[in-house]
Amino acid sequence: MENIKNLYNEWLEKATGDPDLIEELESIKGNDDEILDRFYRSLEFGTAGLRGVIGAGTNRMNIYTVGRATQGLSDFLNKNYENPSIAIGYDSRIKSEYFSREAAGILAANGIKVYIYEELEPTPCLSFAIRHFHTSSGIILTASHNPAKYNGYKCYNPQGYQMTDEEAAETYEFIQKVDYFTGIKKMDFDEAVAQGKIEFIGQDVIEVFLDEVQKQCVNPEIVKQANLKVIYSPLNGTGNKPVRKILDRIGVKNVYVVPEQENPDGNFPTCPFPNPEIKQVFELGLEMNKNIGADLLLATDPDCDRVGIAVPDKTGELVLMSGNEVGAMLLNYLLSQKQEKGTLSPSAIAVKSFVSTDLAEVIAKKYNCTFKNLLTGFKYIGELITELEAQGRADDFVMGFEESYGYLAGTHARDKDAVVASMLICEMAAYYKTKNMNLVDVMNSLYDEFGYYANVVESYTFEGATGMEKMASIMDGLRSDKPQEIAGFNVVSTADYKTSVVEFADGSPNEKIDLPKSNVLAFNLTDGNKIIVRPSGTEPKIKAYVTAVGDSRQSANELAKRLVEAADEFMK
Repeated sequence: MENIKNLYNEWLEKATGDPDLIEELESIKGNDDEILDRFYRSLEFGTAGLRGVIGAGTNRMNIYTVGRATQGLSDFLNKNYENPSIAIGYDSRIKSEYFSREAAGILAANGIKVYIYEELEPTPCLSFAIRHFHTSSGIILTASHNPAKYNGYKCYNPQGYQMTDEEAAETYEFIQKVDYFTGIKKMDFDEAVAQGKIEFIGQDVIEVFLDEVQKQCVNPEIVKQANLKVIYSPLNGTGNKPVRKILDRIGVKNVYVVPEQENPDGNFPTCPFPNPEIKQVFELGLEMNKNIGADLLLATDPDCDRVGIAVPDKTGELVLMSGNEVGAMLLNYLLSQKQEKGTLSPSAIAVKSFVSTDLAEVIAKKYNCTFKNLLTGFKYIGELITELEAQGRADDFVMGFEESYGYLAGTHARDKDAVVASMLICEMAAYYKTKNMNLVDVMNSLYDEFGYYANVVESYTFEGATGMEKMASIMDGLRSDKPQEIAGFNVVSTADYKTSVVEFADGSPNEKIDLPKSNVLAFNLTDGNKIIVRPSGTEPKIKAYVTAVGDSRQSANELAKRLVEAADEFMK
């Protein structure tokens, strides 16, 4: 604890660049638990960059942790690139713009050309800008869908997707050599702009981005015919302008925006958890809908890389649809329409994270579409697109998705994109509306055709230093004492993505997993059921992904409940 107190005292003396930090440090004087929580570690820089609570200390997001990471990134770029450059974006979160300008000044001081958006923009726009300007890297200041107290700093490579493990590890080596207070080169932001070292990215680039998004329409005229009504919420984030622009472009003229959630506000006053997976974010939209009678409700998260939907069924009751359901429907829509129009490539390929619904793979098989399962993290989908592009096969990419409400069609971005997803969801809803079907009907028809897949994600939170130890202990325990049966089902095989080995219960030879190593365990059960256990890379959580397959909705849901109860036992 003595070293922790020395660190605290150093920050109390030197962290004068932001008055909020000194006030916070003064307020916890003498409180060992609060001091420990802020200084027991440095925020870890992984493939998702930094993410943490905004505040004072090495374990918080502030101008010193951001500055140290940026100096390390600068050193990495100057070592690996001649005349390096970088694109920067930011969202509506508390201090996002402040952090982005601080980072830009540090990069400029290190001789790195900076392109920075003139206002907050979605994460996929940052991915697009990297490739548009041919930069060496990219940064976006965002904590995606986390609560208001969080912010984050994500780093991208020249291909427009998040850094690979190797790139992040090398960057982290440079970061660790940087002193928080004396090791950072700085330059005034306005002075760097005046000298041409920092250049603003204007709306002309956003229009080019939207042009590329619009090219993903498969039925360009259908929306105008359907007279679609949409209620939209950007959840006080970045989606308001680009999503409304793209919907207007394709002919969705009846868009009603939730007024309390329209404008940027990092406090997220009406949705403490601005996550489109959560029903609460739709409550204001649902209230609005009593007077509107919309066909569809859309909500994008603060950095507009995820989108969730609610759909009224035939009785008028609103149904929240899962990320797995939307992913399966979009894939079926794109494949069926491309096949019908004769534009489906014979070597078409679709992809999802391996924790997402297996229903998508069954759908792809119907259309003779190659299907790949990749590790969680959209960068792996970005890598695949880049490989296809290098082979001259960019047009073969149909779409990629993750169960956590992230989708991408097209190759304009290498990250999930709620702008293109919102557009395609509206187009899909319009198409089926002309067939007298809503999206609930569509999903039920897919279940009737392919079987009922109940997919449930349970999150288990483990806060603080002791929480990290508990998470490690749970994963170690599951590895050393692998379950032989779960909820009455035999474990057919156990896939350990950390050792890259699949072990079979019947004694068959082990199989190798041809994916990057990851701290994940998958227990494959009889009849296609499974539980996947994975610690989050960005939050103090372990997630359990449950798949239950039944011959009816009821049987699948009942089985999912049993499997969730089994997962609960793992976490004790």
